[in-house]
Amino acid sequence: MLYHYLAQDVSGHIKEGNVSQPNTQAVLDFLTSQNLKPISIQPLITQEKKGIFSFGKKGLSITDKVFLTKYLSLMLRVGTDLFSAIDILIEDYDKGPVRNFLFEIRQNLEQGKPFYLAFERHPESFSPVVANLIRAGETAGNLESTLNDVSLSLDRDRELQSKIKSSLIYPIILIVGSIAMVIFLVTFAIPKLGEMFLSTDQKIPAYSKAVLTIGMFLNDHIKIVIALLITIPLLLYLFFTKTKQGKKFYNAILEKIPVTRNLTEKMALERFASVFGSLIKAGMPIIQAVEITAKATGNPKYEEALIRIAKEGLTKGVSIGDSFKKEKVFPAIVSNLLAIGEKAGHTEEILQTLSTFYLSEIDVSLKTLVAFIEPALLVFIGVMIGGIALSLIVPIYQLIGQF
Repeated sequence: MLYHYLAQDVSGHIKEGNVSQPNTQAVLDFLTSQNLKPISIQPLITQEKKGIFSFGKKGLSITDKVFLTKYLSLMLRVGTDLFSAIDILIEDYDKGPVRNFLFEIRQNLEQGKPFYLAFERHPESFSPVVANLIRAGETAGNLESTLNDVSLSLDRDRELQSKIKSSLIYPIILIVGSIAMVIFLVTFAIPKLGEMFLSTDQKIPAYSKAVLTIGMFLNDHIKIVIALLITIPLLLYLFFTKTKQGKKFYNAILEKIPVTRNLTEKMALERFASVFGSLIKAGMPIIQAVEITAKATGNPKYEEALIRIAKEGLTKGVSIGDSFKKEKVFPAIVSNLLAIGEKAGHTEEILQTLSTFYLSEIDVSLKTLVAFIEPALLVFIGVMIGGIALSLIVPIYQLIGQF
């Protein structure tokens, strides 16, 4: 167990540090042997069976992960040993999940456990791809290069997430604004006008009567309506992102829309090329690399195809190029380039080229998607708000015309 101590030496100077000991008494004995007078001792690690460290609710952000892998790679490159690199990074963090994670790595190394184990034990922060990359790099003796590749991959993921989020900001503002406008009309305008029109003998259009009736009903149950507006999107999000059936259904919907289908396929192909190339570069066997890549694509169609390639092609001695050519879901350019790269012994470079190519294609597809969504939302919102306004204006004109 790891403890943080604060102690005073014989000269009266305060010393601070961390020490791995089985219990508090052992820490006291250690400090005494070093001629240190203990001031405070605090455990930094919880019980082993609780997972050593709890990342807490916040967890590691993608920025934290990029920083961690980048600077570990940098320090290993300049000749710093892994223990010293971990200690340097620990000093840069006063608290938080990154510091806890670094302490966990340090304790594992002190106990003779492999470096990748800490990454493998936290799938909520590190994907199986990252854990397996680091494992392969550690086994092959090129950990510095592997950490650099992981850092670049995480940085690309961060950049892609940033692009997607920035592209969706305006559509989300439009949707929220339209919902707020409808709630305003339902809460203030429709009830007052509805009661006035429906209480008279004046004949109003059926459409106006339907809108007024629905608006008054929603106003009478406004708390339930607001609760549903919050609960239903949250449940749908959890269903589509956390359940296997939901993910399949969501992908099936995206596959039916040409613009979104184009984007999701390019994202899956970029992920395939990036992950597969990194795993091969790290020294992982081809079949195992394909199986891990299959789970990382995020697209059931490509996942199933890659599993077939591994089990029905590569395990039977079929070449990489021929195995991919049998799966028609992969574009011909991907299969042909892989076949060429395999013969020339440059599969890693080919995959890196494909990853860069699809990154640029994703950027173009995102712009196309936004260009499609924004006018469609504007038209929808205009029709919805305009329809509600028209249903209120027509009865008013009829009422004015009677005078």
